[in-house]
Amino acid sequence: MTTTVLIVGVFVIGYLFIAIESLTKVNKAAIALLMFVACWTIFMLNPGQYIPLPDGDGVASAVSEVIEKHLGSTSTTLFFLMGAMTIVELVDQNGGFNFVRGMMKTKSKRTLLWRIAFMTFFLSAILDNLTTSIVMIMILRKLVSDHKDRIIYASLVVIAANSGGAFSPIGDVTTIMLWNKGVITAAGVIKEIFIPSLISMVIPALIMSTSLNGELSMTGQETAATAQSDFTSAQRKAVFAIGVGGLMFVPVFKSITHLPPFVGILLVLGVLWTVTEVFYRKLRRRPESGSVQKRVTNMLSRIDMSTILFFLGILMAVACLETIGVLTELGKGLNTAFDGNHYLVTGIIGVLSSIIDNVPLVAGCMGMYPIDTIGDMAQDGVFWQLLAYCAGVGGSMLIVGSAAGVVVMGLEKITFGWYMRHVSWIAMVGYIAGIAYYWVERTFLMPM
Repeated sequence: MTTTVLIVGVFVIGYLFIAIESLTKVNKAAIALLMFVACWTIFMLNPGQYIPLPDGDGVASAVSEVIEKHLGSTSTTLFFLMGAMTIVELVDQNGGFNFVRGMMKTKSKRTLLWRIAFMTFFLSAILDNLTTSIVMIMILRKLVSDHKDRIIYASLVVIAANSGGAFSPIGDVTTIMLWNKGVITAAGVIKEIFIPSLISMVIPALIMSTSLNGELSMTGQETAATAQSDFTSAQRKAVFAIGVGGLMFVPVFKSITHLPPFVGILLVLGVLWTVTEVFYRKLRRRPESGSVQKRVTNMLSRIDMSTILFFLGILMAVACLETIGVLTELGKGLNTAFDGNHYLVTGIIGVLSSIIDNVPLVAGCMGMYPIDTIGDMAQDGVFWQLLAYCAGVGGSMLIVGSAAGVVVMGLEKITFGWYMRHVSWIAMVGYIAGIAYYWVERTFLMPM
């Protein structure tokens, strides 16, 4: 019991420091790695309390086997993220998104709002909400000169990016985790969560459009920002088609081969890498070309490794809680407290995801609740579909509730207080409306 208390205590303290990262100025990846090591080190004090151990000197081997089993599962998510991040960076740096920027130009404030909303929504489903948010903010900076107007657009980018990522198996880290775990399928989450996610974006966009009237100043809009590239227009389009089209092909690849999603991502990366190397053949004869610096070998050094290490640390720390049985007991407690109401349980989890990181929340839920063969806890069951929606969309209710919100907050200097006063209630209306529609969908449109 003492060992259990110590492990839970370390996790809670580490989680607290992750939540107050902005105050401590200590990167959350460092805290997550310390949590990982500390939890498993304490586990070694009395491993026999949690797992069967062989007689003799095989204790260390038995514990190592448990850790390696969890590490193997965690690595599938990490390799998927690393591959996806490299693909997106390569497409962006070589001008693949240039035509997207050109499509956004308009004089009407409200027309721009809807273009931004839908482009962000669908791009986030294909890419990830963090990268999509950065791309859209860069576009906005060239199209909207008034900062007061721009932060309204930027706030909608946060909402649309989180909503778009929630219905796609590759649109958000949490849906990637759920998909890798096998609790949702690509076809299932798209079919059931697409409309709730769309509602959670459209309703806030309607409300926010009332505060935008008139036309935009065209100063500085002579040309939308474009990434500099020595590739031809046809080559840039090819990079975009292979990169983004390849990401969309990953779920299809998994359904055909039944291989883990990260294998499909590595296939796309390999193809895109090969194609860009062929394009660079002629550029190598011109050493002054800046594009030579944008080869995949250079892109790999630009991957945000702190994010990868954060996921490694937090997922392995949560794995320790799962091994000692804490998550299972917590799941039983929640079901008892709310009488098994999955809408209420996942709704609360969504609200919590706006306060604290949704990655450990979802990782914890996957450890708390077993996968059944039938019912609400089966693959693509009500609980898992709602968890994908709530954990993704719920992060929009506070500016610090998602990776997209945090990066937009930094880029556009949006304060926590301003967002909470002007946007939080709008995001919550969309969030609740999406849950309500899902209830109607499940109860009347597709009764189980």
